Amino acid sequence: MKTIYLVRHAKSSWGVSSIADIDRPLNERGYTDAYEMAKRLQKKSIIAHIVSSPATRAISTALIFARVCNVDVKKIDICDLLYESDTKRYTSILSALSDEHSAVLLFGHNPIITEFANFFGGCGIESMPTCGIVGIEFNEISWKSVGSAKGKMVLYDFPKNTTLPFVK
Repeated sequence: MKTIYLVRHAKSSWGVSSIADIDRPLNERGYTDAYEMAKRLQKKSIIAHIVSSPATRAISTALIFARVCNVDVKKIDICDLLYESDTKRYTSILSALSDEHSAVLLFGHNPIITEFANFFGGCGIESMPTCGIVGIEFNEISWKSVGSAKGKMVLYDFPKNTTLPFVK
């Protein structure tokens, strides 16, 4: 069984117009939300490999999750293909993962996070909120098989969620 946790980066800052999109940092709410969502995930005792987009806001979000969830930050994989990506690239990233990992936290961007969650998990999400998390479980033993399989949503949570998160 393989599980992917898609995490949209936390809220970023638009305060400096001259900064390149890839270099935009988190804003204050982004940091607060990232810590809150990481704590929620940590309570579920999920141990996962972390892969992040190279964008500053995605890496910052991934670092917060790693620290809160006691994952060695040196083991975070930065993958250029997660920035300005599509479903085909996300699938190729997953299929290249080592099967020693049963779960992966993938930090990326919209609209692809929403598209991937809806296509592979049948989630029906209109637009993934910043720092939202969708967990999709696959009945596969290899990451190579995940790209041709449909999964099942097992978790959906986001910072402004005031009800209990959807959990399998």
